[in-house]
Amino acid sequence: MEEQNARESRNPTLDDLIALCRSLNRHHVKYAVIGGFAVAHHGYLRATGDIDLLVDASNENIEKIRQALAYLPDKSVLEVKPGDVREYTVVRIADEVVIDLLHKACDMTYDQVKDDIDWTMLADVKIPFAGLRSLILTKQSIRPQDVQDRGFLEEMQRKQGI
Repeated sequence: MEEQNARESRNPTLDDLIALCRSLNRHHVKYAVIGGFAVAHHGYLRATGDIDLLVDASNENIEKIRQALAYLPDKSVLEVKPGDVREYTVVRIADEVVIDLLHKACDMTYDQVKDDIDWTMLADVKIPFAGLRSLILTKQSIRPQDVQDRGFLEEMQRKQGI
């Protein structure tokens, strides 16, 4: 029987997000945090099993992502090919934590979101969270979690008069 070398992924923490963004920023990656961490940033705290990133899918940016995520222990990112992010809906990097790379989220691309980023400093790291308007547009699916998130985010938008 072969020994299992791969570890199981665990739920990411805020510290994991900070470490990830620190590395992405050092490599000048074009990305925005979406999904559960972005929803929490806007005030709706809920558990999440991954870190969702909306990324520029250019070959140059994907290579920067590969370099930036090489710090993860299982080196799962090395399996990602330059065209994968454009070809697939989600490219899941299942390493110590799960990181999902998306070129589009409900038809929203990084280029559409980049001017609506809520830059936030956490532990001396600049985190690019998708802004409220853009985040709502990434939540237009019928998935129960997206419907729930969208309801909260739209209420926040009403309260803020946006």
